[in-house]
Amino acid sequence: MVQLIGGVLALLAIPFALAAQSVAGATDGRPATAGWELERDVEAPSYALIEPASTDLNIDSLVLSCEQGPHRRGLQLRLYLSGSGALAPRGARGLAGDLAGNLKDDPTVEFAIDGVSHAAQLLFADDFVLVADSADGVMPLLSSALLDSLQAGRRMELRFHLVQETAGQPPTFDGTAVVDLQAGPGGAAVAAVRRCAGEPNLQFAETPRLQ
Repeated sequence: MVQLIGGVLALLAIPFALAAQSVAGATDGRPATAGWELERDVEAPSYALIEPASTDLNIDSLVLSCEQGPHRRGLQLRLYLSGSGALAPRGARGLAGDLAGNLKDDPTVEFAIDGVSHAAQLLFADDFVLVADSADGVMPLLSSALLDSLQAGRRMELRFHLVQETAGQPPTFDGTAVVDLQAGPGGAAVAAVRRCAGEPNLQFAETPRLQ
């Protein structure tokens, strides 16, 4: 299921200049990711960002952010893109030519952590794409169960269906993004952002705050 989201989400901006800078100009030969980077110079980080270890899409970075919903705070997983235009295979040149006409109206994502599939929706805002599996009212969020998997997991893979299939042909993945969840501080970064939302994270309760 895909939805267009604006309004509430458009007003929930956090300082993602860092996210835009972190992998600007990435190419197919992107360097190995340094892992999660927490919001700096704060006692309680409200977001952490990471670069994909590999991707053939125009995804710059993934951001796990703490957001206020109508009734509670929760976490979102946001995908920030390089350049302008829609989520698409890298090298699409701003969606020019035939590709623009072949993009699906309802793109979907298959989401797996350590080979275990998780149900998720793909949602679109003005400046980013969201992957979510629950909600607080109209606010898309990640469930506690999925956050547990993000915190303890090692490898996350997002498989996207973006381009319309030829009649009679089975669907294929049009692009993937792989994230090394244990790179850098690993699960401790996820735990730190969960504390912002009041989420339980006993496994990393004694982890020192990163500088």
